[in-house]
Amino acid sequence: MVALADRIPVSILTGFLGAGKSTLLNRLLKDPAMRDAAVIINEFGEVGIDHLLVEASSDSIVQLSDGCLCCTVRGELIDTLAELVDALQTGRIKTLSRVVIETTGLADPAPVMQSVMGHPVLSQSFQLEGLVTVIDAVNGERTLDSYSEAVRQVAVADRLVMTKASLAEDGAVARLKSRIAGLNPRAVVVDAETSAAGEAVILNNGLYDPATKMPDVARWLQEEQQSEDHRHHDHDHDHDHDHDHHHHSHHHHDNVTRHGATIRSFSILHDDPVDPAALHMFIDLLRSAHGEKMLRMKAVVGLKDDPERPVVIHGVQSIFHPPHRLAAWPDPSDRRSRLVMITDGLDEAYVRDLFDAFTGKVAIDRPDRKALEDNPLAVPGMTF
Repeated sequence: MVALADRIPVSILTGFLGAGKSTLLNRLLKDPAMRDAAVIINEFGEVGIDHLLVEASSDSIVQLSDGCLCCTVRGELIDTLAELVDALQTGRIKTLSRVVIETTGLADPAPVMQSVMGHPVLSQSFQLEGLVTVIDAVNGERTLDSYSEAVRQVAVADRLVMTKASLAEDGAVARLKSRIAGLNPRAVVVDAETSAAGEAVILNNGLYDPATKMPDVARWLQEEQQSEDHRHHDHDHDHDHDHDHHHHSHHHHDNVTRHGATIRSFSILHDDPVDPAALHMFIDLLRSAHGEKMLRMKAVVGLKDDPERPVVIHGVQSIFHPPHRLAAWPDPSDRRSRLVMITDGLDEAYVRDLFDAFTGKVAIDRPDRKALEDNPLAVPGMTF
C-alpha cells in the first residue's frame, strides 16, 4: 500500500434530488486539477442516466447502478476503490490525484464516509478529504422539513454549495442560510452562481491530507474559532449566555429546529494535555455505546506523552481514521485541545461530563463505570 503522505484524497459530493450535483460535477471536471481524478457516480434505479450528463473521459468514470450507494451497492463501492488501487499498483493507471464519489440524492452520507474510513485495507490507500453538499435555494427549506436524509447531508458537510439562488423568492436565501447556520454553523457556504471557485476551493476541505496537514488544520481551527466568535457576539447581543466555563473548559452548541430537531453541533475546549489512555477510553465509550448518534467528530488534542505534537482525530459514527500526529501546534499561541461534534439525539451534557470524567475533572458515576467494565477498549487504529 502507498505511504501515509501519498494517500489518495476522496471527496464525497452529495445533496438531495434535483439540487444540482451533476451540474456542479461538470464544472469541477473542467478544472485542470481534476485531470487525473477518478469519478464514481451512484445511480438510483434500474437504468443509469447520470453518467451521460458528465462531460469527461469514460476512462475516468465508474458507474454504480441498481441501488443506493449507502446500502445495496456499498460492497461494489469498496470493490471499485480496491480496483483503483490495483490499477495503480499494476501500472494500468499511472496517476490518480483524487477520487470524487457522487451519491444519490437519497443517500445518508455517513455509511459512504465509513466505507472509505473504516475499511482496513482501503484506509491505507485513501483518505477522506471532505464532504460537499449541494443544496437548492428554491426547495431547500421544504426539503429539510420533509426528509431526514437532507438534514444529515447538510449537518455533516464540510462545505455547502447553494444553487438556484437567483430563482428563489425574496427572503428564501436568507432563511435557508439561517437554517443552515443552525444545523451546521461551521461549514463554509459557497454560492454556485456567483463563486468562481474551482476544485481547489470546493473539494479541498482540510484536516485530512497528511501532505498539507499543518496548514489544513490551522485553517480548520481558524474557521472554527471564527464560528465560535460569531456565536459569542450573537449571544452577547441577545443577552443569552449559554457557555459553561467549568475548570477552564467550555463549549457551545447550536440546536436544530423543525425536522431534525435532535441534531446539534457543539465543541469542547480543554486547556491541559490529556492522558492518551483517557482519550482512548472516552472515544471508545462514545463509539461503542452511541456510535449511531455521533454523526461526526473532528478534534485536535494535546496529549501528555508529547504535548508539543497534538493529534488530529476524525470520526464518523463508530468509524475513525487512524490518529495523525502533527509536527507542532498550528498556532503556538493557542494550545487548547478542541473537540467539535455533530450529534443526533446524543445529550451534549452527557458528552461533556464524560470528557470531564476521563480528564479528571469529575468522578465517573456508576453507570459509566459499568459501561467501561463491559466495554473492551478496542478502537481499530486508535493508537496514539
